[in-house]
Amino acid sequence: MQQNKLYVGNFPYSVDEAQLRALFADYGEISEFAMIMDRDTGRPKGFAFITFSSQQSAEKALEQNGRDLGGRPLKVNMAMERDSRRGGGRGGRHGGGNRPPRW
Repeated sequence: MQQNKLYVGNFPYSVDEAQLRALFADYGEISEFAMIMDRDTGRPKGFAFITFSSQQSAEKALEQNGRDLGGRPLKVNMAMERDSRRGGGRGGRHGGGNRPPRW
């Protein structure tokens, strides 16, 4: 399976998309870029997903891991697929809420 999507985290909230794109553009063509924003404040949450057009570009970009950006060390690694078997976040098998499970 080809892996060309990176997780980039731990950057300051002041960093914008243009700054991150510029930091990673030298590694190859970026086919997708998703900076995760806080839905309440509209500010960046401090992490993003960058997809390169090739696996080689993504692997090379891993060298940015630990690089200082605005006084914080970047965390850069291959993005992991979400486990589709996980529940919707509402308490797993028993549903959620404060009610006891019904057997």
